Amino acid sequence: MKRPRRSSVSLALTITLALILKLLLLALLWKVFFSTPQIKKMRLPTSQVEQHLLATPAPLPHFPEGER
Repeated sequence: MKRPRRSSVSLALTITLALILKLLLLALLWKVFFSTPQIKKMRLPTSQVEQHLLATPAPLPHFPEGER
């Protein structure tokens, strides 16, 4: 008993529709959660954000073995 073969067109169509649906969902999620800040005054100057993200982390304090 042989299985009926699916054509490559239907597989390509299925994959294309799935990708379009995923892109639409991602766009919707971005619009809902990330497009605008919740409060207008939450915006920071770009230079301040760059300094915070590119700064070297502070070294961790060193505790002697007996003080933990």
